Amino acid sequence: QVRLVESGGGLVQPEGSLRLSCVVSGITFSTYNMRWHRQAPGKERELVAGITSADGRTNYADSVKGRFTISRDNTENTVYLQMNSLKPEDTAVYYCNAVRLWFGRASDYWGQGTQVTVSS
Repeated sequence: QVRLVESGGGLVQPEGSLRLSCVVSGITFSTYNMRWHRQAPGKERELVAGITSADGRTNYADSVKGRFTISRDNTENTVYLQMNSLKPEDTAVYYCNAVRLWFGRASDYWGQGTQVTVSS
């Protein structure tokens, strides 16, 4: 059974920091591209950060560039999202996502999400 389990969310003040973790099991983690998405109330889900399986290339939404860092540890089957200089508009449920297109076989798995609330 494939599992993606997020942790690390919570309540934090503006300008504070949090680190989210996502532990993955049931798949060959190192072959998957990993992403973090978020969804705030009344808004569409958005991709905030991604990291590739092949070369560790990263990308970020413009709204979080310079503040968030995605990383992965293939020995621990874990992807992280370090969030610094948090703003109230970062408040959302954050979801971990594993995706792969390999020899015509598509895979897409999601975690259940972790709440991040940024408030003064």
